[in-house]
Amino acid sequence: MSQRPPEKSPPNACAGCRDGAGLDFEFSMAFQPIIDIVEGRPFAYEALVRGPADEGAASILARVSESNRYAFDQQCRVKAIETAAKAGLLETDARLSINFLPNAVYSPAACIQLTLKTARAVDFPTDRLIFEFTENEKMTDPDHVANIIATYKKMGFGTALDDFGAGHAGLNLLAMFQPDMIKLDMDLVRGLDASLPRRLIVDAVVKMCATLGVTVIAEGIETEGELAAL
Repeated sequence: MSQRPPEKSPPNACAGCRDGAGLDFEFSMAFQPIIDIVEGRPFAYEALVRGPADEGAASILARVSESNRYAFDQQCRVKAIETAAKAGLLETDARLSINFLPNAVYSPAACIQLTLKTARAVDFPTDRLIFEFTENEKMTDPDHVANIIATYKKMGFGTALDDFGAGHAGLNLLAMFQPDMIKLDMDLVRGLDASLPRRLIVDAVVKMCATLGVTVIAEGIETEGELAAL
C-alpha cells in the first residue's frame, strides 16, 4: 500500500496560520442573514468581506496573492468571529458562517488553531461556526478538501458548499464528500418560477440532498414567485 508523503508547509503558511502575519491591507466584514423560513428568523449569518470604508469584496479579494493568502484566510476567520461577537450575534441562537479558501489550508488541524484561540477569547461556541467553501474556486487537490471537511466535522464545526451548480466540479465534489449544507447558486434560483428546467434541476438536487442528509439553502431569492416555487 502506498502512503502519501507528509505535507510540507508552503512559504508563509506557518506564520499566516499562527497569527495571521503577512497581511499589509485592512478590511472589514458585513453579515448576510440566512433565514429559516419555517422558524421565521435567521438560522445563521454569513460573514462577507468588505473594504474598511465598506467597499465591495472584489476590491479586497484583488489584493489576495499566493504570498498572503494564508494570512488573509486566517484574518478573515478572526475578523468574522470578533466582529460578530461585538455585533451581538452571541445574544441570539444564530450561527456564524465563514468562507474559507481550501487552497490556503495546508493542514486542517494546524490551520484551525488561531480560529479556536479567537473563539475562546470571545466565548464563541465552536459548534455555532460553519465553514463554507465555494465551488467556484478550482480544487487543486479534492482529496485534501475532503480531509478538511472530515476534520472540521470531527471538531464539531458545520460545513457548507457554496455556489452549488455554478463551479468547477459540482456533483463530483458532492460524490466525494458530503458537507452539512449546500447553497444553491442564485443563477439556479433566479426566475425559478418561470423556468421548468430550473425547477426540475432544483427538485432533483433537493431530493438527492435529502437522501444524503445534506441541508439545502437557496441563495438570492428576490420574488414571491421564486419563493413559492421553492
